[in-house]
Amino acid sequence: MKHTVEQLYTGCLAQGAYYIESNGEVAVIDPLRETAPYINMAEERGAKIKYIFETHFHADFVSGHVDLAKKTGATIVYGPTANPDYDVHVAKDGEEFKVGEFTITVLHTPGHTPESSTYLLTDATGKKEAIFTGDTLFLGDVGRPDLAIKSDLTQEDLAGMLYDSLRNKIMPLPDEITVYPGHGAGSACGKNMSKDTVDTLGNQKKTNYALQDMTKEQFIKEVTEGILPPPQYFPKNAQLNKHGYESFDEVLGRGMTALAPEAFEKTMAQDNVLVLDTRAPQVFNKSFVPNSVNIGLDGKFAVWVGTLITDLKTPILLVTDEGREEETVKRLSRVGYDNTIGFLKGGVEAWKASGRSTEEIISISAEELEEKIKEGVSVVDVRNPNEFSSSHIENAQTYPLDYINDHLNELDKEKTIYLHCAGGYRSMIATSILRKQGYNNIIEVAGGFGAIKKTDIKLTDFVCPSGK
Repeated sequence: MKHTVEQLYTGCLAQGAYYIESNGEVAVIDPLRETAPYINMAEERGAKIKYIFETHFHADFVSGHVDLAKKTGATIVYGPTANPDYDVHVAKDGEEFKVGEFTITVLHTPGHTPESSTYLLTDATGKKEAIFTGDTLFLGDVGRPDLAIKSDLTQEDLAGMLYDSLRNKIMPLPDEITVYPGHGAGSACGKNMSKDTVDTLGNQKKTNYALQDMTKEQFIKEVTEGILPPPQYFPKNAQLNKHGYESFDEVLGRGMTALAPEAFEKTMAQDNVLVLDTRAPQVFNKSFVPNSVNIGLDGKFAVWVGTLITDLKTPILLVTDEGREEETVKRLSRVGYDNTIGFLKGGVEAWKASGRSTEEIISISAEELEEKIKEGVSVVDVRNPNEFSSSHIENAQTYPLDYINDHLNELDKEKTIYLHCAGGYRSMIATSILRKQGYNNIIEVAGGFGAIKKTDIKLTDFVCPSGK
């Protein structure tokens, strides 16, 4: 008898999908957009995918449930109150599903969203083995209560429901049960998630602030305080998950169109086409196709794409490192950007070899900035407000990358500006966006604030008003 529970964790999204197999039957929980990993796992083991369980309508990524069901014949299961626009089984609270010798029980745990559900795994002896909590319970945190789709419920209403769900459905379970959450540290679906991806419920009862002894009113205050606005793509992804989406295979096929420089240039000239260069910042700045925007694939790529490209339907042309074209199309589709229309065959080297011009962005070291500051130059800091308030260059201007699209015309295009972030990733994104808007006098500071702190540049540090 073969039994397995595997967590398939994707670091760039801080997301956990799950593959559960028993006696040749498989359940997949919260799959990513691309279906091949799950289908291949099942085929290699001679197993069949029977169920696809969705914990809720995800906001931070587009699930692969619709495509996976079409390809395998598996049944999509949601918890109570879900009403998607495609065929699913909407389960009752407490309903049981058999996967080989495993039993998976639906625990309706509204709060993060109204339909949010936790799935309880029980073995053949009746022992409660694990819970798959989605965004109801994280390690060290709980899901934010402000992401429901077009709901009449306030975030306070949902936080109150979450309080009840945790205390009535999850906390009574055995301490030794394993908790498999939907996300870990780095996700914007909570405030203070652990870097760990698996824990016991007993340890969470000891360490997770949301599971401590408190009134419902205290819980609501704790959970709703300090929630930052969600990235603009969150509600759009939730709608895709609810209403359905284009086949990933079609998205990938279109995105993997190789374009020679001439065809690439002609396509660039079409309305609203964005040239997205996903190479590393300190490679991009040395030579890039004019009007490209740089968002490096090896940073928080999906989050920054979702924050800064405001229309999911934007036609996107790619410039990537050779061999990373498919990975880029895939990662764009995971957050709902399905309109990649091709990539530059041969990359920037082919562009240059065709006689076409490239541009560069000047980067200087923190030590060079130290000398420039003595001359009274303008410094712009694109870190987030909390980073800036904690410590920044004296007289620097704050211009957070998160909100750059709302403030594109607030800097002086004639003035030379020295721009930095924490380490160099965000500053190159910001510089490329501003360059596209006609800011040609921006100089990026390599190494960012991490390097700046090692110089003698004068900083302004946050001082607590109470003096403590």
